[in-house]
Amino acid sequence: MEGNGLIFNVQRFSIHDGPGIRTAVFFKGCPLRCPWCSNPESQSARIEMTWDRKKCISCGTCLRACSLDVIHMVDQNCTSPQRDEKKLIVFDSKRCNACMMCMEACPTGAISYEGSYRTTDEIMEIVMKDEPFYAESGGGITLTGGEVLTQPVFAGELLAAAKLKGLHTAMETTCYGPKDKFIGLLRDLDLLLCDIKHWDSKKHEAFTGVPLGLIQDNIRAAANYPTLQVIGRVPVIPDFNYTTDDAARLSETILELGIRKVHLLRYHSFGEGKYELLGRKYEMDGISQIHRDDPLFQEYSDIFRQAGIEVL
Repeated sequence: MEGNGLIFNVQRFSIHDGPGIRTAVFFKGCPLRCPWCSNPESQSARIEMTWDRKKCISCGTCLRACSLDVIHMVDQNCTSPQRDEKKLIVFDSKRCNACMMCMEACPTGAISYEGSYRTTDEIMEIVMKDEPFYAESGGGITLTGGEVLTQPVFAGELLAAAKLKGLHTAMETTCYGPKDKFIGLLRDLDLLLCDIKHWDSKKHEAFTGVPLGLIQDNIRAAANYPTLQVIGRVPVIPDFNYTTDDAARLSETILELGIRKVHLLRYHSFGEGKYELLGRKYEMDGISQIHRDDPLFQEYSDIFRQAGIEVL
């Protein structure tokens, strides 16, 4: 196999991305820009530099190693959100060519990079290390991201390779991508975990950057695909879709799309620190996390159940 894809993580022993024990392969690149995204390193379709200010000693070695003048050092009086007593590193990720000379030169490991190109064979070698656990638990491989549909050829090769090994296959996706490419991946797929973020296309586009039309068309096609199990995933986000009216409208939308089972994913801020590493502002700062025992969340969940949707 000669295909390769841009991957930012391969997570073994995952238990949240489909049945059983799984290996989750995280694709880098996503056309959506959800402000609550817990994997901001997944969004860019390029290898990205990160900087950990806790490890940085402001020695300037990285500046001297960079031939493209991508990295700069500023004093503590700047308006950067990364302010502390030490001088700060700022960088232009769009100009960086990922030569990694700065990372190699850094004496403390403060600089790193997100993303690497991996072949299908390299990924499958990692995946098959845990074959006994898949057989025992009913697990397998899950393609996630980012957005898998940004790299459909590589995704197709991985799914086909996994099926040849007799593995259960799953894909977690926004379903935003060319319909023909999307349909082409369903042949070797056992489980589709599809994001259903909102019922209103205008609000969906205002928050994520893309409308709902293509997403819903793809979900309908998947729901009608023989042998494929489809589960909806609703990220429950304050100030976006976290009202009882939203729950009712989402329930109607989900049933119309042909979905009967959903995961309700409560908002959390676990990924906040990753934005700082990337030199980006976390847009959800100050938004309270949703806890399972919140009365509104209980009422929200019940609305789905009352509509005949199984909440997993």
